[in-house]
Amino acid sequence: MTTATSKSITLEEFLKRPETKPASEYIDGEIIQKPMPKGRHSRLQGKLCAVINQVAEEQKIAYAFPELRCSFGSRSIVPDVAVFQWKHIPFTADGEVPDDFQQAPDWTIEILSPEQRANKVIGNILYCLRHGCRLGWFIDPDDFSILVLFPGQEPELFQGSVSEALPEAVCLPVLEGIELELTVDRVFGWLKMEG
Repeated sequence: MTTATSKSITLEEFLKRPETKPASEYIDGEIIQKPMPKGRHSRLQGKLCAVINQVAEEQKIAYAFPELRCSFGSRSIVPDVAVFQWKHIPFTADGEVPDDFQQAPDWTIEILSPEQRANKVIGNILYCLRHGCRLGWFIDPDDFSILVLFPGQEPELFQGSVSEALPEAVCLPVLEGIELELTVDRVFGWLKMEG
């Protein structure tokens, strides 16, 4: 993450600026540009959105958005995956998805990129949890771990081996209502696309 501005601006001023590629976030008065997603990051992000939406969209339980800007409290962040329960999606009067989301996602998922600092990324998850988010995942592809965070509870660390999933493998907590059984090994197994 790199800071893109030297002087502090307001959230309102930030939201009037044109979007950047990759996205920039507004945190504590600073504009911080996210790193460009690389292969492992993109693969995990795409698979997570697809798997979640496959079981949750048709029944109108929830929807997983990739790289969705969420502006609430004093921050404007862009989680790698923002999952909203259907009832919390602020549809327009015509039933369309709006451009602006001014609330925390119900489930926020961040995938650590090599250029990112873990504590800054975890800080965004904690901020979401303080503002109504019910579940956070911090995925570290380098050590095959997923840190799961809940509001008001100790985090849980799940580690995998990227081998055949064992029958006793523990399923990761997912957002209530989403019938999905994911293990750490299954998630990181998505990185193997050949062989």
